[in-house]
Order: sequence, then structure tokens, then C-alpha cells
Amino acid sequence: MSRIGKRPVVVPAGVEVTLNGNVVTVKGPKGTLTKTFNDELTIKMEDNQIVVERSNDEPKMRALHGTTSALINNMVIGVTSGFRKTLNLVGVGYRAAAKGKGLELSLGYSHPVLINEVAGIAFTVEKNTTIHVDGIEKELVGQVAAEIRSKRAPEPYKGKGVKYADEVIRRKEGKKA
Repeated sequence: MSRIGKRPVVVPAGVEVTLNGNVVTVKGPKGTLTKTFNDELTIKMEDNQIVVERSNDEPKMRALHGTTSALINNMVIGVTSGFRKTLNLVGVGYRAAAKGKGLELSLGYSHPVLINEVAGIAFTVEKNTTIHVDGIEKELVGQVAAEIRSKRAPEPYKGKGVKYADEVIRRKEGKKA
């Protein structure tokens, strides 16, 4: 049995969980998240804990069991503390500026790169070279951060580009003369 699926999701104080069949709504101090899960899984609330059970042992159901439990846990974490991805701009002249609720990036192109505001996401620029992407939905935070990184992915020779704060760029040796 899935070890992650077996583990109950603890609901902290101040978080309200509503189960309507397989539609889970989690409401907390940072906002509200709603998600619909597979009908073959049973989601129950027992003593401030959410328990996910599966109907059979087919490989698909075993995979969904752990995934569903992890997604519900991410929803609870999101509405209590939220999620953050940090991006660093490495390169001469590379900088970021907050423009309204969006971003304006200078990444060595002949034009500025504009990132439009995304519902549920907050951008914070620190020291012109550090961007924080904050939100309550983990998947959305990761997707927006990946889209910003894709505007100028780090290259292996000098390491220039947009990289995650905890990312290590494997460097290559340059051309020998």
C-alpha cells in the first residue's frame, strides 16, 4: 500500500475543509482552494484528519492514492503558509522590475520581456536581480516560475540566464585555443 496514501493529512486550526463527494474545498487564512478528485477514491474526514482510501489494488488506483493524498496536503499547506519560488537573474545588464502586478525583464534582448499578472500569483522583486513568485496553489507557482525561467534559460558556459535560487548549473569548459 502507498505509504504517502496511507498517511492522513492533518488539518491545522484555522483551516476549514469541506467534502462534497470527491470535491474537496480547503479554506484558510490565505484563501480558498477547490479540487475534484477521481470518483473511485474515497475521501473521509476523521478527527481533524483527511483520509484517502482506494477501492482496489490496480496499478492506476495505487498511483492515484498517493497522488490524491499529496495534492490534498499541498492544498492545506497552501492556504496556511503558501508557496514561494525564487529566481535569480545572472548576467551583465539582466534586471527585473515590478510593473503594476506584472514584471518587466531586461534579459539581453533588444526589447524588454513583459510578464503579465496571473490571478493568484504575487511577484516581488528584490535588488533588481531576484524575483519571488508567491501563491497558494503549488502547481500554479511552479508553472509561472518555469515560464519566467524559459524566457532566458541558463547557458552552460558562463551560467548567464534566469535560474532558480537553489539550481546548480553544470558548467562546460570553453573552446581550447
